[in-house]
Amino acid sequence: TEILIVVEGTLYVGFVTSNQDGNRLFTKVLNKGDVFVFPIGLIHFQLNVGYGNAVAIAALSSQNPGTITIANALFKANPSISPEVLTKAFQVNKTIIDYLQKQFWSDNNN
Repeated sequence: TEILIVVEGTLYVGFVTSNQDGNRLFTKVLNKGDVFVFPIGLIHFQLNVGYGNAVAIAALSSQNPGTITIANALFKANPSISPEVLTKAFQVNKTIIDYLQKQFWSDNNN
């Protein structure tokens, strides 16, 4: 679980529930002083939508929660996930998967 407190700026935040809950998206625009809780283990995001810098404090329910950047996990796995698996999972052709696997995916772009 993660709790996020906005100290400065404006953030658009959200998370996606599990498959069993219909993959519902929950979002909110947060301003200075707002707090948001991300449930444990769910895909979530924060995006600065203000005109200046955004500052937030995040607290996690574990000393060592780890992170998974989805794009890196899927398209930069070592060894690579088979393009056949990815084409079926995303229902796209191999050209698109090849393109995505050649991109530079950075942990700083989440």
